[in-house]
Amino acid sequence: MLVTIFAPGKVHLLEIAGVQDALFEANCKMRSGEPYRIRLVTEHGTLEESSSGMKFLPDASVEDATQPSDTLIVVGPYGVPEPPSTDVMRWLNDQAQRSRRYGSTCTGAFVLAEAGLLSGRRVTTHWQYAMRLADQYPDIQVEPDRIFLRDGPVFSSAGVSAAIDLAFSLIEEDHGRALALWVARRLVVFLKRPGGQSQFSATLTAQTAANGPVDRVRLHILENPSGDLSLRALSQVAGTSPRNLSRLFRRELGMSPAAYVELARTDFARRLLEESSAPLKTVIHAAGFGSIATLRRAFSRSIGISPGEYRARFRSTTFDDARCNETGTELS
Repeated sequence: MLVTIFAPGKVHLLEIAGVQDALFEANCKMRSGEPYRIRLVTEHGTLEESSSGMKFLPDASVEDATQPSDTLIVVGPYGVPEPPSTDVMRWLNDQAQRSRRYGSTCTGAFVLAEAGLLSGRRVTTHWQYAMRLADQYPDIQVEPDRIFLRDGPVFSSAGVSAAIDLAFSLIEEDHGRALALWVARRLVVFLKRPGGQSQFSATLTAQTAANGPVDRVRLHILENPSGDLSLRALSQVAGTSPRNLSRLFRRELGMSPAAYVELARTDFARRLLEESSAPLKTVIHAAGFGSIATLRRAFSRSIGISPGEYRARFRSTTFDDARCNETGTELS
């Protein structure tokens, strides 16, 4: 199964290596079916320099890479890529039309959009550039909070490391969840990352910034998930009225203080479920949820599964270690 990765200039190497390593691990454990073959293509096929300065040598240029692909992936550079040349756009259209599926990682979506291959599609990209993609290409429906997204034959993923999440989804589609889960465990990452990009663009940035009233409140929430996080209590932290705090949250984050509290508490609870064997009652109390019903509703809204299912999935013992060792070649 030929997977073609097209890399524009100054690409993030992790987006190439993440996809290739995931597919390599799948090949090592695949019991049946056609293994993945990777073809790395750049415009000219010559030695390239990545965004970090590390050099890499592609397999072919767009002129030489004429064999049709099963899967075409356009990876992203640092920032927004330059518009592709006429030759690249012609090659992308030819490859996309002859492939079973095609898509992008990170800001590679801009390349496909410029080539006219995302028109009318739902896509995602790095949270920092999602609004720019939507503004620049109004015929595309951009969903900025998604880690990866599939719309018919077109797929897309969020920034940089989300290329690995995308690779898992392709492996699961091709060979089933068992193989995708084994590869995720082998690479020591999530099979399905919890939450969306908002956890990176909103929640985590609060840990390093506490200048304005909203920043102070966000940091307070993250540091005190089990505390009194009512609107009145948070407005006292912010030094403003409850009504004004709600207005500031909606203006800066696009959500209410209550929605942000639930997001932070859910993230805290999921980490406890992953990293400890604490009883569910302990998790509920530590994360600030009042009841198991409240915790379940929050998980359903944010992650799409129950707390029990989440713990079972991410602390899985489904696989027999004797069958899933480094030297094994089959997945039972």
